Amino acid sequence: MKMLQAMMLFVATLVMAQANAADTATDAQTEKLRERIKPVAEVCVQGDDCGGPVVAASTGPRSGDAVYTASCAGCHAIGVAGAPKKGDTAAWDKRLAKGFDKTLANAISGLNAMPAKGLCMDCSDDELTAAIKFMAK
Repeated sequence: MKMLQAMMLFVATLVMAQANAADTATDAQTEKLRERIKPVAEVCVQGDDCGGPVVAASTGPRSGDAVYTASCAGCHAIGVAGAPKKGDTAAWDKRLAKGFDKTLANAISGLNAMPAKGLCMDCSDDELTAAIKFMAK
């Protein structure tokens, strides 16, 4: 009987020691845990001060050459899916015969295989105008 009581006392002591050990994590363990469960991102709502601007301020309108090189050349340099090539005046004249405003509207909205703005989502209408004029000459 004494042996059983001693064994039960030992088991109870062991269980209590384990429970206390789990509650007394070291600072390093706590910091590792916080690092593992921290949020991967933060949401900034318009109007809140979130530590500065998210996007860089524009340095001014880009040239037609710059827009073409950055966004248009991938398709318009080689005529992907029927895109008029840069400098192919016959192909551009055919499009511009409908009016420059119509050509610009197609560039803004997308046409056939070309997505809206040719995926240059930060391009202004003036920059797209400059790119069209650059490609058409």
